[in-house]
Amino acid sequence: MATAEPTAPGWREVPVPPLRRLPWPVVARSQRLEAGERFPPHVHGWNQLVHASTGVLQASAGQARHVITPQQALWVPTGTSHHTGALNTSAFRNLYVADGPALGMPTHCVVLDVSPLLRELIIELDRTVPDHDRTYYATLCTLITAQLPRQRQHTRHLPWPQDARLQRWCQALYEQPADTRSVEDWAPLLGASPRTLARHFERETGMRLREWRLRLRLLRAIEWLAQGRSPTVIAHELGYASASAFNYMFRIEMGMSPLQWKRARPTA
Repeated sequence: MATAEPTAPGWREVPVPPLRRLPWPVVARSQRLEAGERFPPHVHGWNQLVHASTGVLQASAGQARHVITPQQALWVPTGTSHHTGALNTSAFRNLYVADGPALGMPTHCVVLDVSPLLRELIIELDRTVPDHDRTYYATLCTLITAQLPRQRQHTRHLPWPQDARLQRWCQALYEQPADTRSVEDWAPLLGASPRTLARHFERETGMRLREWRLRLRLLRAIEWLAQGRSPTVIAHELGYASASAFNYMFRIEMGMSPLQWKRARPTA
């Protein structure tokens, strides 16, 4: 039986806005979250697109953790348990999207790039009152559902295991990403042989520990950059021997330096 994900310390939960049904194929909802606020785990009877307008969001959905920047959105299929929190003061727009045979979207969670066209359509839908112009609102819904499958998909997420022992291990590494202890070091602490631990980890996450740690450090770097920490401090907290080694990793993964990433983030 799947176990509950450990609760990250410091989160302040806010209520999930009530919505019993979708009156339209696509419904937009805007909200602002302060740093450290998050919604508790919940499910919807429809799909959801979580799009950060400003700030950086962390979302847990399915068996993965995601960091969502303003250029991205998280697609959450119908019935998927998820929760979203703000790593810094954030504004975001949700799209609630009804299921349909022609939707053409994945049945699993995926991070999408948000094109300038889709971003503007989301903004326009959010500020349009359906009862004032029903034909125009319906047209926006059609354009958005046509654009969703055309967005580029990312695979940059952090798979999260279901096994309780592996969850404790991953949570410890998440809180202390500079920890370099090997599988052999962790095995007696988790009550399993190194071989069994490594095999179960790869089976549940689809990644080797080395790959998973690299992904973890990248996502934690994005979180901490968004919180205003300097690349030098982040390099130390991630366990890199120097800021230049951290900068090299970040540039390889993101195509730009940490400082360039900070300057490229939208502020409005």
